[in-house]
Amino acid sequence: MENYQKLEKVGEACTKGDLLTAPLGTYGVVYKARDLTHAGRIVALKKIRLEAEDEGVPSTAIREISLLKEMNDPNIVRLFNIVHADGHKLYLVFEFLDLDLKKYMEALPVSEGGRGKGLPDGSGPDLGRLGLGDKMVKKFMSQLCEGVRYCHSHRVLHRDLKPQNLLIDREGNLKLADFGLARAFGVPLRTYTHEVVTLWYRSPEILLGGRQYSTGVDMWSVGCIFAEMCTRKPLFAGDSEIDEIFKIFKYSLPLSSSFFFFILTKTDS
Repeated sequence: MENYQKLEKVGEACTKGDLLTAPLGTYGVVYKARDLTHAGRIVALKKIRLEAEDEGVPSTAIREISLLKEMNDPNIVRLFNIVHADGHKLYLVFEFLDLDLKKYMEALPVSEGGRGKGLPDGSGPDLGRLGLGDKMVKKFMSQLCEGVRYCHSHRVLHRDLKPQNLLIDREGNLKLADFGLARAFGVPLRTYTHEVVTLWYRSPEILLGGRQYSTGVDMWSVGCIFAEMCTRKPLFAGDSEIDEIFKIFKYSLPLSSSFFFFILTKTDS
């Protein structure tokens, strides 16, 4: 780790896997650091928590590393390096971005639906003036959809899209982060766990226990994020899985034939 100078801790894992200004996921600690080998470039060091020596590296970390090493897109956070240090510590070196979409929306003035919290230091002098009008919503949605399109075209499901996992750089560009829950997919569909995606952005088929799903689970999350950017509040803010389902069906959604096929097969089984 002699090539990196830690500046401050900017995030730590919690039970819900909240993101704090850098790629975090459900494990580890994130530090803001200076890369001494690249002219003092600022990076995010994501420390992988190794609970026991004989258990090795967590599968979530291996999955994130393997997927991100194959990805190269301006709308996806970059993994610069992987560092094994002090025998039992593993660090992922990411590009550093100052804030996420959730914090960006909270920093909006109260008159614009935000909380007026202000942006983190170093976010860039112009970022606070960009706001979240129609132009910025279109820009963020375009970049979000491009990032998701890239993932899906490379047969990767993100499975945890939410404002906290969408990072924003100093120029106001949005990037997908936190691939700890991501999976490769193919044809025929594989069976996955249904314990994915933060509750408010979880698709109905996952809420109802579906284990065979595809790109639609990410696109549902994209739609929820779009609505939240427009209204400044979560679209389906349930406090439990059943409450989330009730909130969705209160609006007679969704209407896709694939969803009703899932309901019929679920009922018949």
